[in-house]
Amino acid sequence: MAKRCEKQTPQVSFLSGRRFSVYCNGMERKNAANYDESKIKTLSSLEHIRLRTGMYIGRLGDGSNQDDGIYILLKEVIDNAVDEYIMGFGDRIEIKVKDGSASVRDFGRGIPLGKIVEAVSIINTGAKYDDDVFQFSVGLNGVGTKAVNALSARFRVVAYRDGKYSEATFERGKILKQKHGATTERDGTYVEFTPDDEIFGDYAFNDEFVEKRVWNYAYLNSGLTLVYNGGEFSSTNGLHDLLYAEVGDDTLYPIGYHKGERIEFALTHTANYGESYFSFVNGQYTSDGGTHLSAFREGYLKGITEFFQKSYNSIDIREGFAGAVAIKIKNPVFESQTKNKLGNTEIRAWIVQETRAAVDDFMHRNPEIARKLQDKIISNEKLRTELNSVRKEAKEAARKISLKIPKLRDCKYHIEDGPKGENSTIFLTEGDSASGSMISVRDVYTQAIFSLRGKVENMFGRKRADIYRNEELYNMMMALGIENDVDNLRYGKIVIATDADYDGFHIRNLLLTFFLSFFEELVTSERVYILETPLFRVRNKKETRYCYNVRERDDAAKALGASVEMTRFKGLGEISPSEFGQFIGNDIKLVKVNIQTLKAIPEVLEFYMGKNTPERRKFIMDNLIDDVAG
Repeated sequence: MAKRCEKQTPQVSFLSGRRFSVYCNGMERKNAANYDESKIKTLSSLEHIRLRTGMYIGRLGDGSNQDDGIYILLKEVIDNAVDEYIMGFGDRIEIKVKDGSASVRDFGRGIPLGKIVEAVSIINTGAKYDDDVFQFSVGLNGVGTKAVNALSARFRVVAYRDGKYSEATFERGKILKQKHGATTERDGTYVEFTPDDEIFGDYAFNDEFVEKRVWNYAYLNSGLTLVYNGGEFSSTNGLHDLLYAEVGDDTLYPIGYHKGERIEFALTHTANYGESYFSFVNGQYTSDGGTHLSAFREGYLKGITEFFQKSYNSIDIREGFAGAVAIKIKNPVFESQTKNKLGNTEIRAWIVQETRAAVDDFMHRNPEIARKLQDKIISNEKLRTELNSVRKEAKEAARKISLKIPKLRDCKYHIEDGPKGENSTIFLTEGDSASGSMISVRDVYTQAIFSLRGKVENMFGRKRADIYRNEELYNMMMALGIENDVDNLRYGKIVIATDADYDGFHIRNLLLTFFLSFFEELVTSERVYILETPLFRVRNKKETRYCYNVRERDDAAKALGASVEMTRFKGLGEISPSEFGQFIGNDIKLVKVNIQTLKAIPEVLEFYMGKNTPERRKFIMDNLIDDVAG
């Protein structure tokens, strides 16, 4: 069904020959009368993947972000290998990444030799529709490897079964050659591919990002050994190992661990503010959580309250909580192709019940841990009471200033508005100059602007009550809606938009320090982003190009000829509204803020934002010297 205009204003429309123009929401729709049989096209499945790449792998990117498409391609191939292990075939997977190409070798059953071409090139073809062959697979849609094939400049697959092999080589999804014969290789499947630079541009794999994914596979599949570029990754204790790797020894009590037939989880408390969760479904990391995570949290709270036989406030129980949960289900329903959020509702009851029972049993078997947890809950309760008095003072002061939050230009839709608000974004800008350009071109339905006066206060080592004594940070917290609980966040994305200079970078670090100190979960749940805007504009009389680094600037200058004009944007306020619109519109470039491990945060913040001035000064000077020497 065609989407109707939400708002229509009477405007002139005219017919002139075969041209017909209609205005809807200020946009001109041309040539509507030319919609006839000749406009209906049928694409092959691989052509559709290449044309609508985002439907299959999400974003493209160049490899500088861990969610970029090249990592999704690698993930799809590894997923198939892990599925073999889950079904009891092969306990070793070899992964190599070199010079922009990747390969994965498993020692499972191997793709049936007579179907090797169809299995990697025809959508809706595969064995994952048969529960007897694959019971707990993420890739139930039969698309994964086909998308890798279609989006690769070169793709090669080899299946080994019972002393025979079958091999097929493709180029951008089209088969080049096929061969088969006898072999001494162990059963299994080998896939190698080179992402297509026509689609991904000048990309590069980041070892750190790949290793993080490989570790997750190891944690979620105890007994499986993965070899990445020669290094071995394996886990004995599953999610217990994962949570320990994230929080380290900085816990109030030893990590609790439970592994059932369909659910596995680990949990503990730390001295940090907020909550931290890591959730998985059939081995897939669900960064946006879903019904399994909410059910796990509910079961945990019920287990605690039933054990202590007291109706503690859930906020006091959850403060400082860190947990990891993984479930296995036969028919996962995800809310997007990239599988970041689970939507199955029928799983809630059994997850709540098993989690509640396991937590209650854990507390009964560990009375000392139970005592420490109760002390933590009581301490949180006292802190919350102290905060309440400070909140009253801050709110009273805020009422005297204005009934509205100062410096906030809100949008119409928010997260609580459902699909309309799931992409809502709030930009945290640096000063009125930058926000002025953005306000005039933003999408008023989904984009909000909060303007900072300048550098915010360094909140490292401060108490949560100090937020209420800082008018600007208090207003920002209220604008985000996270005062009582980060679950009340009003926007899908929090985007830090500062100038690309030293002051802008400093403000960025101060804001990240604020979030990591008090609202860590916003970062771990991947809600916080950095806005990338161009540093240079290169143009001649016919063409204008915007460049994000010196290399792009030089390439643009060379392509446009000798008579080019080059402009260096020193701040966001220097970019005119007419230009800025595209940078927060369809062409927006966002870098997701990621952290490798929770346990590294205190040390990093201490070094960069603490009082270790001599050490930090030496670090800066050493690196400045290195940069100059380079």
